[in-house]
Order: sequence, then C-alpha cells, then structure tokens
Amino acid sequence: MNSLLEISHLSISFHTYRGTLEAIHDVSLSVAAGETVGIVGESGCGKSVTAQGAMKLLPSGAAVYSSGHIYWDGCDVIPLSEQKMNTLRGRDMAMVFQDPMTALNPVLTIGSQIREGLQLHQHLDGHAATVKAAELLRDVGMTSPEKRLHQYPHELSGGMRQRCLIAMALSCSPRLLFADEPTTALDVTTEAQVLALLRKLQQQSGMAVVLISHNLGVIAQMCRRIYVMYAGTIVEEGSGEDIFYRPAHPYTTGLLASLPDPDHKDKILTGIDGQAPDLFHLPEGCRFYPRCPHAMNICMHRQPPAYRQGDGHTASCWLLSPDMAKGGNA
Repeated sequence: MNSLLEISHLSISFHTYRGTLEAIHDVSLSVAAGETVGIVGESGCGKSVTAQGAMKLLPSGAAVYSSGHIYWDGCDVIPLSEQKMNTLRGRDMAMVFQDPMTALNPVLTIGSQIREGLQLHQHLDGHAATVKAAELLRDVGMTSPEKRLHQYPHELSGGMRQRCLIAMALSCSPRLLFADEPTTALDVTTEAQVLALLRKLQQQSGMAVVLISHNLGVIAQMCRRIYVMYAGTIVEEGSGEDIFYRPAHPYTTGLLASLPDPDHKDKILTGIDGQAPDLFHLPEGCRFYPRCPHAMNICMHRQPPAYRQGDGHTASCWLLSPDMAKGGNA
C-alpha cells in the first residue's frame, strides 16, 4: 500500500530562553490513502508537534527540523517554500485544531472564516463561497446554517464551534485530515456526535484521517493503526488489535491498565508512577525507564531499538530483545 504521507526519522527542536529543546526525536510514521491512523500518549508527548510539523505550521523562527524527512505523495515538503506549502494546506491536507473554544478567530464571523479557504483554493466568488459555506455547515449537522454564517464564535456552543472547525477543514475536500483532540472539552453526547460525523464524512470522501488523542476509548473506536508516543518518541506501533490486546511496551500496558473496564466494575485502576521527563533533562537511555516497573541496568544507558512483534507491530523495549527471550541478561 503506497503511503500518502510518510514521516521518516523526523526530529524537531525549539529554540527557547532555556536553550534548545528537542520536542520530537526520530519519529517515523506513515498514512495510506483512506485509512485512519491514531497517535496516542500523555499530554506533552509530542503528538500535536508531529502533526503541525508535518504541515509545517510550527513557528519558523523557533522551530528547527533537525533531521529526517516528510514525504507527501513522494515529495519531501521540508525544503518547500511557504508559498508552495500554502497550495497544499487546505487543498491536500487540513487540520481540525485542538480546543474549539480558542481555535476560531473571535473577531471574524463564522462565514468569513469558512469562505477564506474556498476563495483561496477553490477560486469561488463571494456569493458562491457563501452558498458553499452554508452547505458545509449543513453537512456537518449544524442547525440554521445560513444564520450561523453571520454569527461570531462566542455566540456558539462548544459542539457547534467544533462542527464549524470540521466544516472549515473539509471545505476544500482534503486528502488527509489531522484531527487534533477533536473532542476535547466536549460532553459525552457531543463527543459521540462528532466522532460519528468524522466517520461519515470520511466514508463519503475517502480521505485519510490522523486522529490525535490521549483518550484511548476514542482511538479504539476510530483507528485501524495506532502509534503510541512517549516523551517525543514512538515507543510502539501496531494495529488496534495489537495495541489493545497484545501490548508489548510497558508504557502501553500502563496506559491500558488505567482504563475502567465495564465488565469488571470492581477492577482497581492503576496509574503509571512518576511523571514524564523534562525534555531539557532527558534520561540517557530509555526515556521511560524512570517510571518502568521492569527497568534493567541497560535501560539507564542505551536507547532500545524497535523490535518486531508481528506483522506491522513493533515496540522499543529491551525486554523484547532476543537475548532476553533466550534467558540472557540485557
């Protein structure tokens, strides 16, 4: 299966007043046309930076692509100018940004924000763009779409703003949609409606979706393949079945252990001890070893490679090394 998007060994750093911070390190992932891929992990693990980096939306003065490549349809986009990237954004790839309460411009009407992309990429005149904007709002389940075009974000509820963001992202029929925590701050009922809407629109258009979330329940509902991130690196990759029923990395196991089980209501939830490391003071070896219940001496000094666990299933942990399988001591 050919990849629509392929990120290869990508590292991104930021220049800060405390020095240079590497937000993501040696990240590789791929997305095929029409598939839904999930990126899961704790807050601050690098999920959003990975997505925004793929679209080159990070601040150019502060963010540095230290190494790696981002291939879109086989073309590396890192060397592309901002002008050329603007022809890809919206038309080929789009993003539903995190937090519907702040992602919209508060001083512009909903209509003007949706029309902007239509006029830029579809070259529609004012009236045609307005008609199309109303159709988009209707498609995402918005009531009274013509009225909403003249309203400002503060006049809408969280769920309505989220639908507006989805309409904006889908306005030019992108081939790939990044959905960054699309259900954050929404109630359970609205969350279910938004997820159902994304599934419906994906089936209708055949677009690929990268769903970013720390909510494993949402990821389980939506995604065929899943990447698990920790402290700026991918620690495990596999199908939904692999991740939820055959987790290989201790961090993935810890995340799953923190989920409530409706079939075993007396189950005691167990969290992961400790905190994610400070990216300015990362451990020398495995980034998870200070919190890992199975940490060994080698974990303190050497980063583990990715070990294959099955077709398309890999995990980076010294426990999975062939020496350990043979009873050796890593």
